[in-house]
Amino acid sequence: MAKEKANLDEVLRTNQRLNEQIKALTSRNEELQGVIRELENDITELQKEAKGQITSVKKKGITVMYITFDGFKSIQEGDEADDLYDMLDVLHIKFDEIALKHKLERVKSIGDDYACAGGIVEKRSTNPLDICLAALEINDYVQRVKENQEKQGRGYWNIHVGIHSGNGIVESKSNKKKKTSYAITGEVINTVPRISAMSEPGEIYLSDYTYEIVKGYFRCEYSGELPVKYRGNLELYQLLRIKRIYAEDRKTGIVPNAEFILKYHLKEFNDLEEKVIDFLVKNLPEHLHYHDYTHTIDVVNQAELIGYGEGVSDEQILLLKTAALFHDTGHTIESKGHEEHSCTIARKWLKEYEYSQEQIDEICDVIMATQMPPKPKSLLQKIICDSDLDYLGRTDFIPTSNALYKELEASGVSFDINAWNKMQVQFLTGHQFFTATSRRLREVNKQSQIERIKKLIPEE
Repeated sequence: MAKEKANLDEVLRTNQRLNEQIKALTSRNEELQGVIRELENDITELQKEAKGQITSVKKKGITVMYITFDGFKSIQEGDEADDLYDMLDVLHIKFDEIALKHKLERVKSIGDDYACAGGIVEKRSTNPLDICLAALEINDYVQRVKENQEKQGRGYWNIHVGIHSGNGIVESKSNKKKKTSYAITGEVINTVPRISAMSEPGEIYLSDYTYEIVKGYFRCEYSGELPVKYRGNLELYQLLRIKRIYAEDRKTGIVPNAEFILKYHLKEFNDLEEKVIDFLVKNLPEHLHYHDYTHTIDVVNQAELIGYGEGVSDEQILLLKTAALFHDTGHTIESKGHEEHSCTIARKWLKEYEYSQEQIDEICDVIMATQMPPKPKSLLQKIICDSDLDYLGRTDFIPTSNALYKELEASGVSFDINAWNKMQVQFLTGHQFFTATSRRLREVNKQSQIERIKKLIPEE
């Protein structure tokens, strides 16, 4: 028995020792698994950094500028040749600088060629204008450097520039350092190098697609046709300069004047409007049934209508519409004192859209004039106030006032329908339109609304 007990004790001790070993091995295995997971994560991150995060998006209405270089025969072998190839790198850096100035992005090209595009990061209806301005600036820079080189008896590069607007698939690739590179596939990038090849040294050729968009701003001449598969011949035009009436320097026609910039902003407004409306849709509180994005669209439209009725200038129309577009954006922060918040948002956004400081200040003055009760001073302030309350004299007064009633209820302000009708009569009776245009268009119907609502109020 003693022997059996000793054997049993030995077995128990062995079993305990094995269990302890198993626990130690299990713990070690868990540690190793953790190390493996960390290594796998590191490998994944390195792969992502090496390969980049790639996305492909179909884009409509993009414009591409493609630049090819020649002049190899004029380059002598030796140190001068090395210097000239270094200058090619300098040119690419300069082109990048000009592209960035005109809101363009560099895209993948072939060999030493250079390409950039507009409208590939966000929609910009002005991207054909941006491309043409950049092309003129690039060509002028290269010609000046070339002349200086030739005066010193040195060879230099020639550039051939092609521009085309169309559709394509934009592939963006970003890495861990948040740097993004772009490539384009499709018709637009397949065609534009051929347009570039058709041009003579120092010339800029546009496709007819681009020409139709920019011909009101730039002087161009018909240059010929390019056969294109599946569509026949593509008409080509040489871009010469900005039209004299829109050029700061009428001799060179490279720098746009104030009139050009105004027309540019008017064209660009549609992009800004789309962006602001999208911002309102995503950020306005749900209880704002009256001060929603449709109210902003309405005020923008009425500001333009009344503005033209009052005979204001095109620049004042731009300022009016921009003020109307931003006048309620402050509701995304706080409804109380939202006009001040609207000005803060407008100042930030409009600086990015290159409005002048003087224009931004006036836009904010117009926005502040919409505070209740309105006390406008300038004509533009009177127009925005009439635009903001234009519905008072329109046939859609009832559904619009119902939306305001619903908004007040959602905000915690409640009263019966009889009290609401009395309040409307009081407000309508005390209200006045400030512009002759609004009085002519809305006053009669406003008085009709007053009489209609009075009939709904029971006699006391």
